[in-house]
Amino acid sequence: MLTVHHLNNSRSQRVLWLLEELGVPYEIVRYQRLPSMQAPKELRAIHPLGKSPVITDNGNTVAESGAIVEYIVETYGNGRMIPPPRTPERLRYTYWLHYAEGSAMPLLLQKLLFTLAPRRAPAVLRPMMKMAFAPLLTRVTDPQLKQHMAFWEGELSKTEWFAGNEFTAADIQMSFPLEAAKSRAGLDARYPKATAWLDRIHARPAYKRALEKGGPYEIGR
Repeated sequence: MLTVHHLNNSRSQRVLWLLEELGVPYEIVRYQRLPSMQAPKELRAIHPLGKSPVITDNGNTVAESGAIVEYIVETYGNGRMIPPPRTPERLRYTYWLHYAEGSAMPLLLQKLLFTLAPRRAPAVLRPMMKMAFAPLLTRVTDPQLKQHMAFWEGELSKTEWFAGNEFTAADIQMSFPLEAAKSRAGLDARYPKATAWLDRIHARPAYKRALEKGGPYEIGR
């Protein structure tokens, strides 16, 4: 049986959601973050980098969100959750599947780092760190995030879902960036198409089932 090595409060929540959408049986092995928010060392026994998400299935160990999505859809999808080949929708699907971690998440992680690092530093260092990180936020990270959020809004103004008018695994992959942006980057009512998209995914029964099985999901932490 497919096993999801599930780290709490992490991208592996998307893997549970995809499996719920497809109705694929799976089991969960749970790992808890350390107080530092890092993954525990036990995950290194599954994959040398000790990161999540990771799945094991039929002797295969697959890491990286995009690779896991591709593996599950190819192995268990039977044509579901992916547009037909050689169509404009398939091209969009492939783009968003890789854009989520390749372009969107690095900026959102920058935002998180530049925001949290001064708060968690020793008191004597906080003023200096705030002075160092504030210009990076205001001049580099925040303007780029606004550009990306405007991009999402424009694309979702064309079609209901990221790859077209049908819900696909690309929407599952894009959920983490948009949820993170809502939590920490100002994705709000100024982006009505993007926020409506978030409302639609949160209303999906499979999303709710995955949340129940995966545990509390506080993406803004």
